[in-house]
Amino acid sequence: MTTLALAALSAAMMFVPSPRTVVSDNARTAVAEVVETDDSLITRSGLLEYGTQRLTVELPDGTRRKAVNELRAQLDIDKKFRIGDSALVTTGEEPLTARDHFRTGKMAFMFLLFAALLLLFGGWTGAKALFSFVFCCIATWKVLIPLVLDGWNASLTVFATVSLLTAVIMYLVAGFTRIGISAFLGSMLGIGVSLLCAHVSMPLLHINGATMPFSQALLYSGYESLDLADIFSAAVVLASSGAVMDLAMDIAAGVGEVHRHNPALSGRELFASGIRIGRAVVGTMTTTLLLAYSGGYMTLLMMFAAQGTPPWTFLNTTLVSAEVVKTLVGSFGLVLVAPFTAMISATVMKR
Repeated sequence: MTTLALAALSAAMMFVPSPRTVVSDNARTAVAEVVETDDSLITRSGLLEYGTQRLTVELPDGTRRKAVNELRAQLDIDKKFRIGDSALVTTGEEPLTARDHFRTGKMAFMFLLFAALLLLFGGWTGAKALFSFVFCCIATWKVLIPLVLDGWNASLTVFATVSLLTAVIMYLVAGFTRIGISAFLGSMLGIGVSLLCAHVSMPLLHINGATMPFSQALLYSGYESLDLADIFSAAVVLASSGAVMDLAMDIAAGVGEVHRHNPALSGRELFASGIRIGRAVVGTMTTTLLLAYSGGYMTLLMMFAAQGTPPWTFLNTTLVSAEVVKTLVGSFGLVLVAPFTAMISATVMKR
């Protein structure tokens, strides 16, 4: 019954009004196949290309139209089409404008493959995990992002959203049981510590949050009242909350199994078992968090290495310092969620 209620809540969130937009992107688009390309107006300078790529595309109704693709010598946003590619084109102007490659179909196939493997391996538990995945996506896009854009305090909004997501995930995975309750409470304590550490460390290290992608563009486009430092702190907590939940569930489930096999153990003995489980898991989880964040700024480190910049110098740059804060704040939550969950699990199991 509760699962049906959560499904209804997910459906209702889809009808939540979108936040105030700074521009109106209401151009009509269609998926077209590229049947001809002309690169004669493209100029190449080293690795960069700029100019206009002229295309002939075939629309779904079978008609062929001319389209253009503008290259601006920016590798992060430029795209180049070849014959046979699927392009997302605007249809309200002549010539058409090729906005980007059409990737939705392939992404949908990958998601369906992921869902099939999850259901095949996990059965009903995998189905609940898949539902929690979809619920997280909907809640983030339709609730969290609009509220922060409307000026709500980002830290409190993220904490409330993560609390809801944690409750849903723990219920779907473990049910309303002692294990689920212990994992939820331990997770919330760990996430709270991470949020506190983020707010303490940012002014201490003089980080203003402007290192986040498109943050300055967002300010200049009509949302100048946003607090980037607060949003950065909230983003750090949001990014590490999944690992905190994972560790809390591992410890709570471990203590629950120990108690089930030997109900005569005292609360102190269960707490000691939870600590030992946490010690075995924390080491790998903190390294996992470090590697996950390192992958996001790998090219930045490569640039410093190519320039011969010593670690003492690049560690004090704003970009690297911000990433270090992300890693350490998430690690604080991971390290402390272990004793929190072990203590709560031992107390809940004995009662």
